[in-house]
Amino acid sequence: MEKERQIYLTEVALRDGSHAISHQYTVEQVVKIAKALNDANVPYIEVAHGDGLGGSSLQYGLSRTEEFELIEAAVSVCDQTKVAVLLLPGIGTKKELKRAAGLGAKMARIATHVTEADVSAQHIALAKELGMETVGFLMMSHMAPVYKLVEQAKLMESYGADIIYMVDSAGALHPQQISERIRALRQHVGSEIGFHGHNNLSLAMGNTLAAIEEGATRIDGSIRCLGAGAGNTQTEVLVAVLEKLGIETRVDLYKMMDLAEDVVSPLLRVPQEITRENLTLGYAGVYSSFLLHAQRAAQKFNVDSRDILIELGNQNVVGGQEDMIFDVAAEISKRKRTIVAVDGGLDNLG
Repeated sequence: MEKERQIYLTEVALRDGSHAISHQYTVEQVVKIAKALNDANVPYIEVAHGDGLGGSSLQYGLSRTEEFELIEAAVSVCDQTKVAVLLLPGIGTKKELKRAAGLGAKMARIATHVTEADVSAQHIALAKELGMETVGFLMMSHMAPVYKLVEQAKLMESYGADIIYMVDSAGALHPQQISERIRALRQHVGSEIGFHGHNNLSLAMGNTLAAIEEGATRIDGSIRCLGAGAGNTQTEVLVAVLEKLGIETRVDLYKMMDLAEDVVSPLLRVPQEITRENLTLGYAGVYSSFLLHAQRAAQKFNVDSRDILIELGNQNVVGGQEDMIFDVAAEISKRKRTIVAVDGGLDNLG
């Protein structure tokens, strides 16, 4: 690896990690975590509902605390760390982006499905007008061939994005696939390149290192793996690994270890580990934030959550289609009852 390049980390526990705690962050928790990240010299922290600005809803999950209170709280304790927000067009609006900027958010990450970059144009343009550092965030990147990823990245760049992120939202890719994609982006896109990984196949760290090897300089991590599914690349571990490789992050490793152990760990309802459902997310290539929805649907319809996730993968369901999870569960339950009824009829004939 090149040793002279600096890697700029974005800590996503206060956004992606919101999925893992059902969007129940309090102002006090956000202040404590944001202040500690600032003191550890983490350059960026992302604060929002798990599904971005405007995500608090019955469909995506209601937040305990309005996200703008959390953004304002984080900004108030960060004198060197910049606060970022995520916006998915169709969930968040330009009005919410303006409000976040007014509260002091300095980076806007405009996220679309990997084949739908065209819906980001007005939001990227507005973020630039607001003076925000602007990121094009291409989610579910495993669902498009390399040429399509490059095509969509170039669209976001043409709209004004300073940075283009390849996002492995399902944790479905392996390091060779990451290398191929980041290499292609580096060859064809002039913007800085970033990577956001999930750990559903236990490959988040390997994938992140593969991205850095190919020239990605903007990297996401989540302290104590706090994120959707099996979580993200574990920030404090990544800092340690990069130090051993001689790659500069300027993040204080001991402070990150202490934050992970003393503050974030107690927030976890269950440890962030690769459970059977998390593994299924990566195996099926399904959006990591679908997990809790699938578990609830499985319980309601008395079916296996893995069957739901596999079927969602077969149907190429993407973020924003959470309402389909219960439809799929209902259909699986219906098929299951039909099979039982048929088998019972055959037994009676026998």
